Amino acid sequence: MTATRTSGRAEEPIEAAMGRTTPDFYASLPRFTAFSSLMDPGLYRPLPTTWWLGVTDVVGSQQQIGLGRYKAVNAAGAAIIAAVSNALGRRAFPFVFAGDGASFAIAPGDVDAAREALAATAVWVREALQLELRTALVPVSAVRDRGLDVRVARYAPSAHVSYAMFSGGGLPWAESAMKTGDYAVAPAEPGSQPDLTGLSCRWQAIRPRHASILSLMLVPQHSGDAPAFRQLVQEILHSVEISAEVAHPMQDEGPQMHGPWAGLDLELRAMPGSRLSRLWRKLRLVARSIPEYLIYRIGLRVGGFDPAALRHEIVGNTDFRKYDDALRMTLDCTEAFADQLEAQLAGAEARGDLPFRAGTAIGCAVDLHQPSGARPRAHALHRWRWRRLRRGRRKAEGSGGKRRGRGADQPVRGL
Repeated sequence: MTATRTSGRAEEPIEAAMGRTTPDFYASLPRFTAFSSLMDPGLYRPLPTTWWLGVTDVVGSQQQIGLGRYKAVNAAGAAIIAAVSNALGRRAFPFVFAGDGASFAIAPGDVDAAREALAATAVWVREALQLELRTALVPVSAVRDRGLDVRVARYAPSAHVSYAMFSGGGLPWAESAMKTGDYAVAPAEPGSQPDLTGLSCRWQAIRPRHASILSLMLVPQHSGDAPAFRQLVQEILHSVEISAEVAHPMQDEGPQMHGPWAGLDLELRAMPGSRLSRLWRKLRLVARSIPEYLIYRIGLRVGGFDPAALRHEIVGNTDFRKYDDALRMTLDCTEAFADQLEAQLAGAEARGDLPFRAGTAIGCAVDLHQPSGARPRAHALHRWRWRRLRRGRRKAEGSGGKRRGRGADQPVRGL
C-alpha cells in the first residue's frame, strides 16, 4: 500500500496551515494507508495556532489496574472520546486513546462544548466508576511558546475509518502540564451526565494465534522527534512489515460478542436516569440486545445489515497501532520474534535512545462512524493495560517494559 496524499497539499506552506482556524482542518487532511510510512514528516500538518488540545488521564490508573479494575479504567478513557464526539455532533476530530485516558484537538469554536463534555465526564467517572479523572484544555499557542509543536496526520487502516497520528512533542508536554495542575477543567455539578451514546463493551476476550501477544509503547527519552528515536521506530516498523511471524491481533472472523446479559453494565451506567429505574432500564437493554446478539452470532442478514461484512470491517478498522509522539502497537507474534524485538529495544535502551514500556489489550468500542451499506454499527476498538506475566513474574525494568501473554496460559483479557 502507498500513502494517499496530493502533492499540492503536501507542499502547502506551514504558515498557511497554522493560520487556518476552521473546524474542517482535520477533514481536509489527506489520508495515508501504509503504516510503514508513519515517520514521513510530509504526512503531518501543524495544527492551527488558535486550536486547543484536550488531555485527560485517570489518576492512579496503575494502582487501579493492579487491583483488577481494568474495565473501569478503560471505560473512563473511552468515555472521553464518546462524550466529546457527541458534543461536537459526531463530526470527525483528531484524537488518540491511551487506555487510561485520551487526548484530542479541537477548533476554537468547539472549546466550550468540549469543556462541558470534559467537566460532565469527570463527574460521571467519579460517580459511576469511582475513579478520579484529570482533564485539561491547553491552547496550541502555549505549546509553541515552549518551542514545541503539534502536527497531525490521518492514518486510514480501511476505507471506513481513520485515526489521528500526532508528532512534534507538544502532546506529551500538554499532558505533563495537566498533571501539575495547569489548564485544568473544573468538574461539573454533582449528578451531571455526559452524552455517552455509542459507548459499549460487548466483546469477548481475544485469544492469540501465536505464542505471544506483544504490546509496545515506545516513548522517546526527550520531547520532540529525535533522529535516533525516529530511526528506531522506522526499523521496528520495517521488522514487523517483512516478518511472517507477526499477525493482526484480531483473527479474520472478528471478535465474538458477549451474550445479551453480559457486558451491558457500562452501557447501563452511561444512560441518564435515577438508580430507581436501573432494573427497568437493564431489562429493556437486555431485551434489545437479544436479537442483536442472535443476528451477529448466527450471521443472519437482516435488511441491509450483514454480520459477515461487519466482522470484516471490525478487523480492518481495529486501531492496534498508532503514534502520538510514542509508538503504540499490539502484535500477535511468535516467541522468536518477541525475543528478537526485545533484544532490539534493549539495545536502544542501553544506548540511551529511549526507555520502553507497554501493555494494552483490545476490549472496548466507541461507535464513531457509519460503514457503507449498513446501519451505524462499525467500531473503533480500544485498549486497556494488563500486567506482564513471564518466567516467574519477572518485572519489567526501566520506566516500563514490553509485556506479553502466552497463548491459552495468558490470554488477552477483554472487558
